[in-house]
Amino acid sequence: MYDELIVPPRVLLGPGPSEANARVLKAMTTPMLGYLDTKFVEVMDDTVALLRQVFGTTNRLTFPVSGTGTAGMEAALANVIEPGDGVIVGINGYFGERIADIATRCGGAVTTVEAEWGTHIPAEKIAEAVEKTTALKLVALVHAETSTGILQPLTDAIGIAHDSGALFLADCVTSLGGQPVDMDARGIDIAYSCTQKCLAAPPGLSPISFSERAVDVIRTRKTPIQSFYLDMTLLENYWHGETRGYHHTVSMSMIYALREALRVVLEEGLAARYARHELNARALLAGAEAINLQPAAEAGYRAPMLTTLRIPEGIDDATIRKQLITDYGIEIGAGLGIFGGKAWRIGLMGESANERNVMLVLNALEKLLIASGHNVESGTAVHAAAQVY
Repeated sequence: MYDELIVPPRVLLGPGPSEANARVLKAMTTPMLGYLDTKFVEVMDDTVALLRQVFGTTNRLTFPVSGTGTAGMEAALANVIEPGDGVIVGINGYFGERIADIATRCGGAVTTVEAEWGTHIPAEKIAEAVEKTTALKLVALVHAETSTGILQPLTDAIGIAHDSGALFLADCVTSLGGQPVDMDARGIDIAYSCTQKCLAAPPGLSPISFSERAVDVIRTRKTPIQSFYLDMTLLENYWHGETRGYHHTVSMSMIYALREALRVVLEEGLAARYARHELNARALLAGAEAINLQPAAEAGYRAPMLTTLRIPEGIDDATIRKQLITDYGIEIGAGLGIFGGKAWRIGLMGESANERNVMLVLNALEKLLIASGHNVESGTAVHAAAQVY
């Protein structure tokens, strides 16, 4: 016999998942319904309407895909890319690389536009790649790069893509609910996200939205969509058809969770939510710099939802992160790629983005760094953050 499942409490301040809202967890205890039950169809419609507001779109083809953010990434690419299509992918971190990988697997002729990790991708580089790419179908950028903490400007790149006749895709896994996406106002054709970061729900769904331009591309493609599970033409019938048709059994509990999470987002108000993320990020960075922890992301392009901090010389990455867990119950993220062992990733997303957590992690980091021989004065981190608040 196994004991009852009990897990230790954690303050989740890594790159995801973030802390789930209590109302969201309560919603998940709602009884199951059949996947074609008329009441559940109403819940689906509610979820879509709420998602459109958070995405900033009126796109009809908007709904959550079953699976995490990578499922959304794959669905976005597999539905619009055909063999031989020209695809430009901006890479300035780990998830740009993943987009390029999947686009290649879809048969796309991928051209990468690269920038140093921790910096943004200039629009001029996108324009240069567009001029050299034949049969261009898609330009893709990561809006908030989780591996580096860069918030990528999109407006100029969207204009460049559209001027060339291409679609524009934005990876909004870390940004949706934490910074404006504004699909329609910006002209984003395809956007996808996840549930476990700024939306403050458990992982398991990937919200996605396609513009009418993107839908036309899907409907007129010459080759079959390579994925059955992620085929938008089949999923559309389940989510938007006049007579809903079975495609697969969705997770009722996760749909309930997402519906409630979106209600929480809109009750707070999008502008207020974005401002909250920005305030807490400023306080975190002020406290970090006060104890000589320098940001790894380029100034002026830092994502409020995730802050990367360079690890000081002589400080062991794994030791500090382990002590944060064992002594304080706080999780922060290790660096990915070239930042491995050289930077920490601290996420302030959704429910986790609050003053209490900022003060907790700064106080804990300061104490552990002092114990490790880092030359800082006790109390300086919290004091600097308090000045921001």
